[in-house]
Amino acid sequence: MLDAATRQLVRSTAPVLQQHGETLTRHFYQRMFQHNPELKAVFNQGHQAAGQQQQALAMAVAAYAQHIDDPSPLLPVLERVAHKHASLGIRAEHYAIVGKHLLASIREVLGDAASDALLEAWAAAYGQLADILIRMENGLYQQAVGRNGGWSGWRSFVVARKVPESEEICSFYLQPADGGPLPDYQPGQYLTVRAWLPHLGLTQPRQYSLSAAPGGDSLRISVKREAGDATRPAGAMSNYLHDALEAGDPIDVAPPMGEFTLRRERTGPVALISAGVGITPMMAISEQLLRENADRDIRFLHACRHGGAHAFRDSVAGFADRHPRFASRIHYEHPRADDQQGLHYHRAGRIGPDDLREFACRPDADYYLCGPLPFMRQQAAALREMGVDDARIHAEAFGTGGV
Repeated sequence: MLDAATRQLVRSTAPVLQQHGETLTRHFYQRMFQHNPELKAVFNQGHQAAGQQQQALAMAVAAYAQHIDDPSPLLPVLERVAHKHASLGIRAEHYAIVGKHLLASIREVLGDAASDALLEAWAAAYGQLADILIRMENGLYQQAVGRNGGWSGWRSFVVARKVPESEEICSFYLQPADGGPLPDYQPGQYLTVRAWLPHLGLTQPRQYSLSAAPGGDSLRISVKREAGDATRPAGAMSNYLHDALEAGDPIDVAPPMGEFTLRRERTGPVALISAGVGITPMMAISEQLLRENADRDIRFLHACRHGGAHAFRDSVAGFADRHPRFASRIHYEHPRADDQQGLHYHRAGRIGPDDLREFACRPDADYYLCGPLPFMRQQAAALREMGVDDARIHAEAFGTGGV
């Protein structure tokens, strides 16, 4: 436990971090990559280039300073961070490197305002935070090794099949190169894959949701090609996977991780609400729910731009045909001329509060949300306004940031 003087010093920096946090974290990453370039292969360089990682770290550091007296409100965020770190193979020794560059960045950015006492306080605070995360991550590594078919670190897999799901989403069926067993995992978790990207000159990791329930002969991830536009670059890994990775090719895989999981202990209704590629974990959750209890009331509400972007259309329709308690409603924001309402989709336009109230809301239901951040926040806010308790809203936001 940090002493009162240390906590006060750290807490006093919260306003400065809220105002100048991104300047600090941008300097931190530049400094760390300059002195430890090997860490470029651990961090998503796409998020670095877009500034997402810097913004997320700045928000996290400011939040930690605000909650330095009692970090317990941050535990859900720390759990998400721990899963992400474990999926990337971050170990205890990395925290010393990060701490060194973070403290040096505080001194270099804040200048005279960064007194020796302030730096000592932040060193103690960082040590406390590192200890919390290291314990959480060690627990995740032990769980990964202890589960059936589990391992730690990177394991070589091969692409057994590559199947298009829409004009922009492709599924990859992955099997262990050593012929060993597949790991158990929880529906909703993600898989981290790693590959050498020649145009970057780097090995890069990326996380993709497992899009099928456990128990099959492969691990399935379904990847959207991020084409990029005037505001953001094309996705380096997604385009590599779509264009270069073929059946029979090898790829490194880390154990399944992620805290956005189906609450298996619950027995009430379930509403799965997604947009775009956010459909991927909902497929795994749907399969598991229908396998375990086909009598459970399930509402599957999904939105995409048009029929060309609609992945797993036939699979979801099959769920509804075979299971009377499974109902789906599909929204196309901008239907194409050949998209048939009633056959391919049910409603035009975006999902709004009336759609949630009419189709998805059920007494004692659990709500699973996945999709772009604006979509996630809009749906979560609408559910709260309808009186849904936060404990029944489970969200998975791809990339950095939160709901």
